[in-house]
Amino acid sequence: MIQGGDFTRHNGTGGESIYGDKFPDESFALSHDGPGVVSMANSGANTNNSQFFITLDATPHLDGKHVVFGKVLSGLDVARKIEAVGSASGTTREAVVITASGQL
Repeated sequence: MIQGGDFTRHNGTGGESIYGDKFPDESFALSHDGPGVVSMANSGANTNNSQFFITLDATPHLDGKHVVFGKVLSGLDVARKIEAVGSASGTTREAVVITASGQL
């Protein structure tokens, strides 16, 4: 998976939302059923902020724990390129910088 959205600390431990520090979970109706699922990262129930992740494979163990809110419709090849420089520890082997990404 690829995780992002920590615009406050830039190390995966921060983040904020328009509702304040954290906001509650919403619906768990959608599943982590394959690559390209976009979901909220959190540190437990009702701890959502600006962090999110994109799955690179099916991750059903995340169902009921992380709220799915989108799907990558094009550009999954870019996610695969980021995956190629990743590691099991979560630290990339080289810097990954996303620029001119347009509008989400």
